[in-house]
Amino acid sequence: MSPAGEERSLPLPERWPRASKFALSACAAAVAELVTFPLDLTKTRLQIQGEAAAGPAVPYRGMLRTAAGIAQEEGVWKLWQGATPAVYRHIVYTGVRMVTYEHLRDSVLGRAEGESFPLWKAVVGGVSAGAIGQFFASPTDLVKVQMQMEGKRKLEGKPLRFRGVHHAFLKILSEGGVRGLWAGWVPNVQRAALVNMGDLTTYDTVKQFLLLNTTLVDNSVTHSVSSVCCCWQCLLWAGSSCSGNSC
Repeated sequence: MSPAGEERSLPLPERWPRASKFALSACAAAVAELVTFPLDLTKTRLQIQGEAAAGPAVPYRGMLRTAAGIAQEEGVWKLWQGATPAVYRHIVYTGVRMVTYEHLRDSVLGRAEGESFPLWKAVVGGVSAGAIGQFFASPTDLVKVQMQMEGKRKLEGKPLRFRGVHHAFLKILSEGGVRGLWAGWVPNVQRAALVNMGDLTTYDTVKQFLLLNTTLVDNSVTHSVSSVCCCWQCLLWAGSSCSGNSC
């Protein structure tokens, strides 16, 4: 069989490893965002209520009672109101940062198969991947925040500015141009770089340690243990600024 034929016979992940990684990471991030979005929505509602506390009486109900109240008063599907820009954001952010990290680790920083990877190289890869991923995702992040702010305007009795995600994107583009889509990108990139410095570094370091020093193999158990360690680090390092889907 010719080399071209052998290449075509390979599974798709082996023929297109980076594209496959992007697609799988984006799908995983989208599912995680959809599952956890009601928690993010109730957190935002509580924050908006806190900001509006100086005005009329606000029904502080706590996380679970706020979620139940939204479901009863507005309908269950309202718990996922605004999920579209959040999913868009994570498809871009998670896909880009994962592909970038693996490319930097394997092709630029020179990780050798079966050998330990220096911690400082993992840190460099994590910081760079987080910053690059957030930079590309900044327009979707901006639209997500703007859509969430519509809830505050509704509580204050102000008219809504956007009819939907695509209208918000087009309006921001028409008013601020292409540069307007990256408004506020610097602090967001800095935050993402710091979060991924701990996030990706911890995950990859723990996984490599388990593979090299235990009987575990590269399977779901190893990935799960690494993910748990990553999330604990995320909570300790980033605290309340940790994104719910950054791990």
